Amino acid sequence: MRYRIFLLIGCFSVLSYAQETITTNLYETYEQFKEPSLQKRRIKHQQIQPLIQRFAANPKFEVKKVGESIEGRDLNLISIGSGPTNIFLWSQMHGNEPTATQAIFDILNFLDAPQFEKEKKEILSELKLHFLPMLNPDGAEVYQRRNALGIDINRDALRLQSPEGRTLKRVRDSLDAKFGFNLHDQSTYYNAELTNKPATISYLATAYNYEKDINEVRSNAMKVIVYMNKIIQNYAPGQVGRYSDDFEPRAFGDNIAKWGTSLILIESGGYTNDIEKQEIRKLNYVSILSALYTIAQESYLDIPIEDYEKIPQNDRKLFDLKIENVTYELFGKDYILDLGIYRQEVDDEDHDSFYNKSIIIDQGDLSTFYGYETFDATGYKIVPPNEGNPDVSILDDPIKLLKGGVGYIFSSHPQNREFNPNYQHIVQLGIHPPSFEIEVGQNPTFFLKKEGKLTHAVINGFLLDLSKPLEGQNFRNALIYR
Repeated sequence: MRYRIFLLIGCFSVLSYAQETITTNLYETYEQFKEPSLQKRRIKHQQIQPLIQRFAANPKFEVKKVGESIEGRDLNLISIGSGPTNIFLWSQMHGNEPTATQAIFDILNFLDAPQFEKEKKEILSELKLHFLPMLNPDGAEVYQRRNALGIDINRDALRLQSPEGRTLKRVRDSLDAKFGFNLHDQSTYYNAELTNKPATISYLATAYNYEKDINEVRSNAMKVIVYMNKIIQNYAPGQVGRYSDDFEPRAFGDNIAKWGTSLILIESGGYTNDIEKQEIRKLNYVSILSALYTIAQESYLDIPIEDYEKIPQNDRKLFDLKIENVTYELFGKDYILDLGIYRQEVDDEDHDSFYNKSIIIDQGDLSTFYGYETFDATGYKIVPPNEGNPDVSILDDPIKLLKGGVGYIFSSHPQNREFNPNYQHIVQLGIHPPSFEIEVGQNPTFFLKKEGKLTHAVINGFLLDLSKPLEGQNFRNALIYR
């Protein structure tokens, strides 16, 4: 008996080692399979059509139109594999959550490539994979969460008023998939609970009732999530969260779990210096392929579900910039404040790119919060910006202007756009710049002084060290006021 136990343990150890080796190789070879035509978050339906057509012409894949969006954009299902077990993966049911759409095409490239032949054979002989990328193409067109009807598709599982939701329900029912992967993006301001680390990837095995009971269907999702978490810890240690499992009776994830599919929610959050979420896209690729491999091997069945609860919960205590312990003078008295700053994105007219318009989102004692960037301003005092006189030119040396405390430049002909890629705000002559206030909701533009010298500038929520060259510092844009 002891011999049999040791033999089983030995076999499981060999299998675990083999799987970890595979996932390491997946991570290291990723660039070979990354879809080069998708490099930024604001992707649109027309960009993925040539990719879908390419797979439609490939005999390895089955591609069929399964529906249309409200505005008439095709919804396509891309399938591969000969196994008896159906796996259903869909992305971007919220139009401004595109990270996994990109990862899906990376995965499809991987499945089409000659490399990893043995591993792919193991997956595709046991599973049949079905991908529905960009479920909400109308929302993606204008980079918004909701569809053209103005509803959240993920709250339409009961009423089924959206054609996109009806398509999702119909495909799920026709496949009777054993596992479903519901692929989303979440706010970059989520952190792993009680840590300063962003929740780069968050997982959830959705509940199917208010009691949050655990049956075999949900248990299997938990086990696969534990496995994916273990993989991601190798590349983003401490940066995995567990999404809230409060039951939402209108949501597709919760209902799909109720209908008998082990539902795995993946939320792509934030990662330092990854504005376009390309590293997170890579983690999606590795995480999902690793999950498919363990499902095909059925090795996830031996994973204890107790480990699911060990994944830290999501919390929302991150700022883009946190300034700690800064001195702020008001009515002749000095106060010590922490400032929490969001660098909000504002889309351009075509929703192809964006600029930042930052705000102070909180101030006071923020000692339980964290920042992607944190500056300890102990001993520093906030100084209002000077307004440059009309003789100051936008062509003047920006570091010289900043060292002089100039945060605004007046211009008789400001450019016809909303932002300035350089380091001062531009104000049209005759227009007053915003009054200086340190207040929630205000744009953070000020200077920091220490020992009588201006040392740092905060322009539109970006911190600049005036003792260093500006080029290479983390700065995106100032604003234009007309």
